[in-house]
Amino acid sequence: MQTRITIIGAGAAGLFCAGLLGQKGYEVTIVDNGKKVGRKILMSGGGKCNFTNLDISSGNYLSQNPHFCKSALKRFTQWDFLQLVNQHNIAYHEKGHGQLFCDNSAQDIVDMLVNECQKGTVKFKLQTQVENIESYNQQFKLYTSQGVIDSDKVIVATGGLSMPALGMTSIGYKIAEKFSIPVVPVKAGLVPFTLHKPLLDFLATLSGVALPVEVSNTRISFKENLLFTHRGLSGPAILQISSYWQAGEPININLLPDFQFDSQFQQLLEKNRNQTIKNCLAQILPKRLIEALMQLNLLADTTVKQLNHKQQQQLYNTITQWTVVPNGTEGYRTAEVTLGGVSTEALSSKTMQAKAQSNLYFIGEVIDVAGWLGGYNFQWAWSSAFACAEAITA
Repeated sequence: MQTRITIIGAGAAGLFCAGLLGQKGYEVTIVDNGKKVGRKILMSGGGKCNFTNLDISSGNYLSQNPHFCKSALKRFTQWDFLQLVNQHNIAYHEKGHGQLFCDNSAQDIVDMLVNECQKGTVKFKLQTQVENIESYNQQFKLYTSQGVIDSDKVIVATGGLSMPALGMTSIGYKIAEKFSIPVVPVKAGLVPFTLHKPLLDFLATLSGVALPVEVSNTRISFKENLLFTHRGLSGPAILQISSYWQAGEPININLLPDFQFDSQFQQLLEKNRNQTIKNCLAQILPKRLIEALMQLNLLADTTVKQLNHKQQQQLYNTITQWTVVPNGTEGYRTAEVTLGGVSTEALSSKTMQAKAQSNLYFIGEVIDVAGWLGGYNFQWAWSSAFACAEAITA
C-alpha cells in the first residue's frame, strides 16, 4: 500500500511539498480551510509575488536558534527554485536588494505549484477544517469537518497568524501543543507602526509621503523607504525594523541617510545661507515633512545665516537622529509574517520532523523562523518543504 501523507495547509510550503512527494509516488492529500489554494501567494508583492531573493543567507532570518535554517537553505537554494520557475517559463524581474517578482501575476507561481501537484495526482480537500488529530501506532487520524482522514505521515504547513482575513488560524500551534511540542510566543512581524497622539496628529498631513531613510535601534539598522500613513509609519524600512522592535522601545530615523555633515549638508547651507531653514531644507526633503517638524518644535523658523557652526550641527543632528517611540504595531491584520512559532529545538533541521513524534513534520512559517522583507519568507517555505520531502523520500 502507498504511504498516505496528509499536508495541512495549501500555501507556499504545503503546495511545494505536496508536488515533490506526489511525483515520488506517495498518496498525498492537502487539507485547507479556504476556497482556493495559495491565497497568501496571490496577495504578496502587490499581486506580483516576491518569490525569492538573489542574496539569501541565515542572517536574513529571525529565530531563537539562528542556525536552524542553514541546512535547509543550503540544500534547496534560490537558484534551485529559479530553475523550476524557468522550467515553467514564468517571466520575472529583479527589483532593488535582489528581490525577484513575477512580470505578470502571482497567479503564475500558484499555477506552477498546482501543476506540479497535478503531476503527482495530489488530492485537494478545500473548505475543510481540521478539528482534531490523534496518533496511533505512529500513524494518525485527522478528524475534519468533511470526515476522518487516516494518514501515515502528517505535514503541518499552516503558516502563521498574519493576514487573518485570508483565513489564517492557530491550528498549527494547537497541533504542536497537542503533541507536547513547545511553541515560541508569536507576534506580528514586518508590520507598520502606529503612533501616540499628539505626534500622530502632527504627522497626519504627511499621509502618502515617502522618502529614503535609515531606521535603526540599538541592534540593527535598515536603509530603505519610509511611508507616512494616516495611522503612523510604514514602508520597507519600518516593516524591516518592526521585526526587531520591542514594545516601548524608541527607533531612530535618519531622514538624510546619504548626507554627511561636513560635506553635502554644510555645502547646502552655505549655498542657501540667505534662505529660511524651511526653504533651504525643502530642496532635499518633502516640504510637508519640514512643516510638520517645525510644528513639533524640532526645527527653528529662522534663516540659515543666523545659525552658527554649533547650531548647524544641531540642525543636522535633529534631521539625522529623529527619535520616535511607536505606540505599537498594526498587528496581524497587516503583518506580512508571524514571529515565533513551533520551537526549532523540537524539530530536526535536516528533516523538519518533530523529535518527540515520529512521522509528524512542520514546514514554512508555522516554525519559529521568520525572514526579512524581500522574498526571504517564500524561500524558507521552498527550502523547508524540500528538506521535509527529501527526508521522507530518502
